[in-house]
Amino acid sequence: MDSSEESKPLLGAVDGSVNFLHAQNDSEEQNYLDKVQNGKLYLATFAAVLGPLSFGFVLGYSSPAIPDLQRIGDPNLRLGNEEASWFGSVVTLGAALGGVIGGWVVDKIGRKLSLMMCSIPFIFGFTIIISAQSIWMLYLGRVLTGLASGVTSLVVPLYISETAHTRVRGTLGSCVQLMVVTGIMGAYIAGLVLDWRWLAVVCSLPPALMLVLMCFMPETPRYLLTQNRRAEACVALRFLRGPEVDHEWECRQIEDSSAERGSRLQLQDLQKPEIYKPFIIGVLLMFLQQMTGINAIMFYAQTIFEEANFKNSSVATVIVAAVQVSLTAVAALIMDRAGRKVLLIISGVTMAISTGVFGVYFKLTSADPSNSSIHDLHLFATQSPGGSTEGALAWLALGSMGMFIAGFALGWGPIPWLVMSEIFPAKSRGFSSGACVLTNWGSAFIITKEFHDLLNLLANSGTFWLFSGFCVLNVLFTAFFVPETKGKSLEQIEEHFRSPS
Repeated sequence: MDSSEESKPLLGAVDGSVNFLHAQNDSEEQNYLDKVQNGKLYLATFAAVLGPLSFGFVLGYSSPAIPDLQRIGDPNLRLGNEEASWFGSVVTLGAALGGVIGGWVVDKIGRKLSLMMCSIPFIFGFTIIISAQSIWMLYLGRVLTGLASGVTSLVVPLYISETAHTRVRGTLGSCVQLMVVTGIMGAYIAGLVLDWRWLAVVCSLPPALMLVLMCFMPETPRYLLTQNRRAEACVALRFLRGPEVDHEWECRQIEDSSAERGSRLQLQDLQKPEIYKPFIIGVLLMFLQQMTGINAIMFYAQTIFEEANFKNSSVATVIVAAVQVSLTAVAALIMDRAGRKVLLIISGVTMAISTGVFGVYFKLTSADPSNSSIHDLHLFATQSPGGSTEGALAWLALGSMGMFIAGFALGWGPIPWLVMSEIFPAKSRGFSSGACVLTNWGSAFIITKEFHDLLNLLANSGTFWLFSGFCVLNVLFTAFFVPETKGKSLEQIEEHFRSPS
């Protein structure tokens, strides 16, 4: 008999034993999770997501503030087109630097202290803007708030993923983006009634509250275990899971998942599939998220609606932000049921269609009179029943923008940040997350700063068709390369990347 045939019963027995152990572990995990009390976990998550709320205010601040600063009487503070471009985009440079610093700090002092520390540049940055006497003070304030935003965008997803359990990790992780868009909408609404200085005062309140609340929240159990602080990890689990569960069992599960958990990342580790595969996926997710044009659109939302001849552009931006908040909340509710990949694909298709339609709108409203067929179509499309052409297609601009924001909120807004917090192994989590944040904000700076140049080079229509093409690329990348992480523990996801497939 062939030796391979002799080994088949043995292999089958081994596989059966492995499957039995997996089933037993799953059963133990379900019994454990049935006893979990989530109240204090939700409280810790709320304290942490005040950070994303703060950088949502940072992102949204420029849209109502720029028109104010362009009309201001003081020549030392008045922004021209170039200064306005820098004011809107320089925050992303600070955020990119924050990603680099955050990747180092989060492993040195922990997740909790990193969050508390980043509230300081938030508050200090807005204080400088409030007291600004020159354009350079405005820039400095924006850089500092951007720095805090970069650290926050790295630390908060890690904090939530390392404190949450598998049943709610997707929902709680999606709250990061939900709070970002809530902050953006808050800045838009406040900007309707407040000038740029008082708006900066309002924007400084969430980080101050975060600093106070985080004093009473625990460090993440996984970070404490990497520092050989097992007793403190069990205390943290008691706070996060309630007194009814076996905290020692979860500690053992985390400890047993990887013998390398406490080791440092070495250069040769980059050759391991569990390191380089999630690293490449995470970096590309962040790059492709920005190439949809989302930050350019949100930074200049009010300007875009003015270009589209929408009569009340500030109200339109509030409506769009409200759509984003609503759909991001929906994504958070269904994240752990629908899965990450499905929502990413639906999101990408929706954004590709909406940016394509937005490009058509701009093509119609800027039609070349020398082209008779386009000119006739332009007249037909823009002629209202009363005979007025100005603003007759504003509904199409608002509808396309709303559809884009809805699509982004369902998938490509929250999920790249959620997946980033899930797929990296413990030993490379700080380094890889820092690289992702640097990629995200670096790409955001390029797109935001060069948005007006893109409009001049490709025209409004061509720019939005370019964004549409990248949305199509996002769908293909998701379908072929992004793993599904729904319902898996962080340790199971790490094991997935170790497999040869």
